[in-house]
Amino acid sequence: MTLDSQTLIRELTALLGEDRVVTDPEKLTERTVDTWPLRLVQRVVGAEPVLPRLVLRPRSTEEVARALAWLNERGIPVVPYGGGSGVTGGAIPTAESVVLDLGDMNQILRLDADNMTVTVQPGVFLADLERWVDERGFITGHYPQSIDVAQVGGLVATFSAGQFSTKYGNIEDMLAGLEAVLPSGEVVRIEYVPRRAVGPDLRQLWVGSEGTFGVITEVTLKLFPKPADRWMQGYAVPSMRQGLAIIQRFMQAGWKPAVVRLIDYVEAARLLQDTMPGEEALLILLSEGPAGYAQVEGAALDEIVRAGGGRPMGERPVELWLERRNDVHEFDQYISMGIIVDTIEVAAPWTRIADIYEQVTARLKAEVPELLVIMGHSSHSYIQGTNLYFIFGAQPPRDPAEVERVYWSVWERVMAITRECGGTICHHHGIGKLRARWVPEELGTAWPLLQRLKQVLDPNGIMNPGTLLPRA
Repeated sequence: MTLDSQTLIRELTALLGEDRVVTDPEKLTERTVDTWPLRLVQRVVGAEPVLPRLVLRPRSTEEVARALAWLNERGIPVVPYGGGSGVTGGAIPTAESVVLDLGDMNQILRLDADNMTVTVQPGVFLADLERWVDERGFITGHYPQSIDVAQVGGLVATFSAGQFSTKYGNIEDMLAGLEAVLPSGEVVRIEYVPRRAVGPDLRQLWVGSEGTFGVITEVTLKLFPKPADRWMQGYAVPSMRQGLAIIQRFMQAGWKPAVVRLIDYVEAARLLQDTMPGEEALLILLSEGPAGYAQVEGAALDEIVRAGGGRPMGERPVELWLERRNDVHEFDQYISMGIIVDTIEVAAPWTRIADIYEQVTARLKAEVPELLVIMGHSSHSYIQGTNLYFIFGAQPPRDPAEVERVYWSVWERVMAITRECGGTICHHHGIGKLRARWVPEELGTAWPLLQRLKQVLDPNGIMNPGTLLPRA
């Protein structure tokens, strides 16, 4: 059943209250994009935004449930919206959709200090949460570059990874419990315990779901004690390939420093505001933990890195990175000039990761004439492999169609190389609408299972259409 806009507004106002329904065109425009560079640059060069029908701002789980049940009965698409910090278009609405803005669900609900957990509503900004728990002797351990603008619900929904993940884990490791609302309005709660062996771990169904199964309305996260000790050191290594081999050695030896970041010579020159000799890469390491722990781990790491050809550079490179790690002002400046600046994060086993780095950087330089720069780093490491985080800049003609063409010419090459080398097309930024086209190929025989889950949980297909699962 299709409702005209006036009827839609009137009935949702009666359901939730006038102050919960937003129809002002200026406010709607604010919810037409996240931080997907493709759409931001297209907007700069003249593309018109697609406005949703309206924005709903629920204050509670009960209001979310009422709204979803009502919209589901009428087949009206719903796009959940958090902090708008996503970079893959997952929160971009269609003209037929209603945006469900969770920003007013922003309360820290309870701290369980004995069991080291904190429970929050989805609209709590991570930076605010971090400051709050820090005052009480804890840390979240989760520090993505978007910490100041990302909300907790969105971090879970997009499979977030923080800059200290090698020690503390990613969001799926930190998730203790949650509450979510299905499109039918049914509320699902999964309480936290140390470990539950009662069937599959249903919490993980919501990690990376990107609003396609329902809406996360409450999150319980594990906490960590504030570290008492820290060790850090930067090293020059002869190449990215050699640096990756060094990381493999200490990860597989059982060491897990909080920060493991291998930066290629192009990005290192920007960080240090100087040139690295030749094509040397920069490895920065930071260990932290209880008193005495960091120094022991640091000594072991130092021995392994030196044996692998690393040249100590002192603490200053790490200090510079800590100072500048969340600074994205250059990104905004380039976008405003119509220059595409984007990041592509992939991951692969140790045996293939260096091949991906070398092939991507070589092919983009040779095959994309609009390319201004390509650089990269590894920042999330595991026993089995690591990630690569490519940063590229390109200058297309000032036309929305040309922006689209140049943008996809880069992405298609990186995705193809990654898949050919046995890697994954996404490590942590989420699929959104950007990567959806490659999901069936990536999942292979598991793809029909994801489709069936979607059909069971969202049979009317109202939840965030085109995100995660490509539109037919």
